[in-house]
Amino acid sequence: MRILVALSGGVDSSAAALLLAREGHELVGMTMKNWCYGEGEGDGRSCCSLESIDAARRVADALGFPHYVVDFEAPFATHVIRPFVNDYLEGRTPNPCVECNRRVRFPGLWNRARAWECEAFATGHYVRIVPGPDGARVARPVDRARDQSYVLWGVGSDVLDHARFPLGDLRKEEVRRIAQDAGIPTATRPDSQEICFVPDGDYAAVIAERAADLGASTRTLESGEIVTRDGRVLGRHRGAARYTIGQRRRLGVSGPRPFYVVGVDAASNRVIVGEEEDLQTPIAELQHVRWPAGQDASAPFEAEVQIRSRHTAAPALVAPLPNGRARVTFDVPQRAITPGQSAVFYQGDVVIGGGVVSGGEA
Repeated sequence: MRILVALSGGVDSSAAALLLAREGHELVGMTMKNWCYGEGEGDGRSCCSLESIDAARRVADALGFPHYVVDFEAPFATHVIRPFVNDYLEGRTPNPCVECNRRVRFPGLWNRARAWECEAFATGHYVRIVPGPDGARVARPVDRARDQSYVLWGVGSDVLDHARFPLGDLRKEEVRRIAQDAGIPTATRPDSQEICFVPDGDYAAVIAERAADLGASTRTLESGEIVTRDGRVLGRHRGAARYTIGQRRRLGVSGPRPFYVVGVDAASNRVIVGEEEDLQTPIAELQHVRWPAGQDASAPFEAEVQIRSRHTAAPALVAPLPNGRARVTFDVPQRAITPGQSAVFYQGDVVIGGGVVSGGEA
């Protein structure tokens, strides 16, 4: 089979290519250039850095298949960076990897695979594919510590039907050992950072720079009030867009008990703080709900729902609502339900849908 393999320059995508080559598949390598670093920028670990692109090329050379770099900067800016900036400026905390996979990475890989007469495409994600009544579904991998199913909930079965994930049944230590034993050039490279276009972790700087390009208001990057839930002013913050629900550090206010961010009011540029128990919420309201696997969404159903990438999915009742909305009622209140984050529905290990948190109810 002729397979397009996505190469980021890291050990995971390199090992995926190695395993496919050992199975006898004809490979074509592709690195997606989503973000442009200036000279000397980045730490070399991002998938779009010159070092990573060169590492991907060396892997393809070592395994004997062609490698191409394809420019995806325009769709990435439109579908990932622009919503990321707008969400933060409006008081939400987005997960850009979800939108990248749904709008850019996976459709881009499949479209390019077809253009290059490949029958499938492959990535180094730690997930498995399982069959469903209406097409392929994403499932959690063997290595739960590396589970990436959460960020793939928005990818439809029409694309997943053609995806291959060679690492789904392996643990990370096995993947590195396989790469090292084969002498793959990237075997010892460190893992890439979580957000590729925030090379130094200063997302507020990216937001400020891009907001100017978009002509968006930067009011929530300016100083404002830190208040309690009843409106009592405790101090000043450095810009509401720099804070997220559940945050405790760098608040600059104190009381008899620790304060946490319990809300971000972009309209007034206020950060609302409370105590730990104020973060516990039983209900999450969702928008932009999708059912990539064709789930019957006409009636409430039970599922385990994961509300952050590092959250342990919790039992809940999911009630679909009109206009792509849903209400999730957890059996036990959950901590820091955050607007902008994804809520992903699982039945067992299998992703059956998801949505974006628009708010929570006490």
